[in-house]
Amino acid sequence: QVQLVESGGGLVQAGASLRLSCAASGRAFSSYAMGWFRQAPGKEREFVARISGSGFTTYYTDSVKGRFTISRDNAKNTMALQMNSLKPEDTAVYYCAADRQLISGSYTRERKYEFWGQGTQVTVSS
Repeated sequence: QVQLVESGGGLVQAGASLRLSCAASGRAFSSYAMGWFRQAPGKEREFVARISGSGFTTYYTDSVKGRFTISRDNAKNTMALQMNSLKPEDTAVYYCAADRQLISGSYTRERKYEFWGQGTQVTVSS
């Protein structure tokens, strides 16, 4: 069992930066792939980024490539999402999620992730 807690959200202007953090409890953090998803008002939750257990492999949705960077510190059981050049369309609740890699399927699908945080709000004003 893994418990995830996000932090770092807030209200910023377009072009600003934010850094989201996800703290994980439980053992074997490095064995989990981790992901960030977001859900904007009136929209379905969507994949943002993913990082392998080792941290060596990352994936991003096209709309954030070059602006967002996912990272993790396995010694501290934490994951981060550095978000630069924020746009109003990045406004959403951001969730971190853990994948024990026991469920097959695309890493962009919610069902692949077994544990979820409560979410943190990011609002970008124009």
